[in-house]
Amino acid sequence: MDYRILPVTPFAQNCSLLWCEETKRAAVVDPRGDHDHIVASATQLGIAIEKILLTHGHIDHAGGTAELAAQLSVPIEGPQRGDAFWIEQLPEQSRMFGFPGHCAAFTPDRWLEDGDTVGFGNVIMEVLHTPGHTPGHVCFFHRPSKLAVVGDVLFAGSIGRTDFPGGDYDALMRSIKQGLWPLGDDVEFIPGHGPMSTFGVERRTNPFVMD
Repeated sequence: MDYRILPVTPFAQNCSLLWCEETKRAAVVDPRGDHDHIVASATQLGIAIEKILLTHGHIDHAGGTAELAAQLSVPIEGPQRGDAFWIEQLPEQSRMFGFPGHCAAFTPDRWLEDGDTVGFGNVIMEVLHTPGHTPGHVCFFHRPSKLAVVGDVLFAGSIGRTDFPGGDYDALMRSIKQGLWPLGDDVEFIPGHGPMSTFGVERRTNPFVMD
């Protein structure tokens, strides 16, 4: 599997293109906006987007999903159904944050649960239900390449906020320490914002979760 991180929108949110190197079939994770840039990047890379994957339902990650899914005629998978409230509230979130349009509510083609898998081309990724930032947050893990896409659960040097409706600090800590750490210190992760890191580095240096 290969990947490209595409920071999008004024939130500088990390949208990710993930693809199978053998088949060039791809998934786009958390496509909040800047769809022309996302599609152009996929074309430049010679890959075909066949689905959208969502880590959670906040506007900076899911706001552009309905529009891109319709544009590309692809299904939406994720997050876990605990985030249905956030997805239903996307139009209201759009008005609140001053992003009119392109933030329609939708129903994913597939809600995901802990232990599920998602696939594109010959790539299979494991799904981890990681609540705390939102109730239905999920992470995606590609075991062969030791790469995780963790949304807003964990950042380089920080952790996800838990002061939004449905946030739960204790649940977030369990998601990180019981869900992510067992995957291995050598796992690299793509966060929802900011630079990549590894679980080992965060366990040693991140003041919020260090051992």
